[in-house]
Amino acid sequence: MPQQSILKSLLVASAVLASSLAAPCNELDILVGQHVVYSFPTSSQPPDELIELTRAGLVGGVILFGVNVDNNTAEAMAVLKDAYEASPAPALLKRKTGKDARFLVTTDQEGGKVRRIKDAEPKLTAKEMGASSDPAAAGEAAGHGAAAILKQYQCNSNLAPVLDVFRQPGDFSDYYQRSFGNTSEQVVRAAVPFITAQQGEGVSACAKHFPGLGAAPNGANTDLEPVVLNLTLSEIREVDEAPYVAAIRAGMDMVMASWAVYPALDEHPAGLSKRWIKDELRGRLGFKGVTITDALEAGGLAAYGDDAARGVAAAKAGMDILLASGRNVTQGEAIRKAVVQAWKQGQLDRTEFEAATERIAAVRSKIAA
Repeated sequence: MPQQSILKSLLVASAVLASSLAAPCNELDILVGQHVVYSFPTSSQPPDELIELTRAGLVGGVILFGVNVDNNTAEAMAVLKDAYEASPAPALLKRKTGKDARFLVTTDQEGGKVRRIKDAEPKLTAKEMGASSDPAAAGEAAGHGAAAILKQYQCNSNLAPVLDVFRQPGDFSDYYQRSFGNTSEQVVRAAVPFITAQQGEGVSACAKHFPGLGAAPNGANTDLEPVVLNLTLSEIREVDEAPYVAAIRAGMDMVMASWAVYPALDEHPAGLSKRWIKDELRGRLGFKGVTITDALEAGGLAAYGDDAARGVAAAKAGMDILLASGRNVTQGEAIRKAVVQAWKQGQLDRTEFEAATERIAAVRSKIAA
């Protein structure tokens, strides 16, 4: 394409974006935006498009990866938080829910090898915490350590801890030592103190991956391909869900659903399943907090359309927050717009959507500013 044509196309695209952002956003656009966590590429500096969308009230939070963490991350997140505070979103959420909802900045700071902020706490792996002479003390120290470093980087949420109960040494959860142990009791002993310590310092915790990936063999990675776990419902409830019962009792803020399929209850991935989310997690276990998806671009969802279609399916299943972690703003926008259209077309239960908005605002009203 000739250089002049390229320049003209860029100018037209910029004009369209500027026009769309200049126009006042309606309440539905803003409210749906609070259900989507965006991501961005390359560095700590958010793209101008993301800042403008946030200032328009269309973004309620972001997720950071290792590429987004450097010496300028705290300043960059402060810019996004200021854009959010200057937007119509806080006032709208206050009017709708009665809550002063803050901007969500989340990441994965589990411990050991899974730390977006490298060389920072928690330095022990989950397995090391669970196997220590005092798992509760190790978990508590990890929760405090994670909260401290995350707040330094202007993060107020952590997609941790992992509550998976691994079955065999070297299996999926154990390979990177992300599981606290191979019994429910061992997981609970370290994970619950992690949760309470972290949340006590204004950093929300997120238990994952419901109902549990502990039985997944090495290589069974839902990020890359579909995974089916043929467990009996009684084993899932007695082993894998037991840590969630304890975490819910302890006041866990968020739960991330697994993308694995558990045929004992449903043929769809757990995060796209009303039976797992609405009936089991909320109905049977009584979870009142926020549900969040795993990455919507995951290879395990290859049979479920594009990211936008997956986002709508997850919202229908009862997922409150939709994680657009493909590290580009376009993905988040596509998901948000698809959910808006689904809402307008009556595909989403409006009462359930309003309840989800209230849960999101409630958690975001507790996190550190």
